[in-house]
Formats: sequence, structure tokens, C-alpha cells
Amino acid sequence: MSRICPVTGKKTRAGRSYSLRGIAKKKKGIGLKITGKTHRRFRPNLKTKRLWVPEEKRFITLRLSTSALRTIDKNGIGAVIHKMRKEGQRV
Repeated sequence: MSRICPVTGKKTRAGRSYSLRGIAKKKKGIGLKITGKTHRRFRPNLKTKRLWVPEEKRFITLRLSTSALRTIDKNGIGAVIHKMRKEGQRV
């Protein structure tokens, strides 16, 4: 199961983590220096949710991001599923 939200399309992104040393100039120091950079991943906040669809009178289980849950609260599960099916996703 891939880490992609079917509603928003959010997926894992690559980035970097920086190690710092020194005292910030704001605190009268010489400034922060980067001593190391390592690769890291930014993962979407996915939750497995079981949602009731009143139009179909059944439950569906989706792995959604938390922002997708807010979208469903705002637009309704029926409208979101209709849009997903229109885009060619199997629900």
C-alpha cells in the first residue's frame, strides 16, 4: 500500500535535515553554522478511516490524510467519492 492520499494526492517528499551549532546573531553570537546535512523524508499524515456512505448504504475504508478528512467534512463524502471516481480511482 503506497503512502499516497487518494483525495488530496499528497505523497512522501524528500528533504534535508540540518545540524546546527553556534549562537544566533540575534542573541549576540557569531551566528548559526551548518555542520551537517542528512537526507530525510516528509511523510503525509495518513489515517485509515472507515466512512459511511449514505448514498450507497455501505461503509468504505480509505487511507486518508488529515487534510482530506477536513475536505470530506466540508464538502461531504458523496461529493468527494464522485470526484474520485470521475478521476478514475477505484473506490
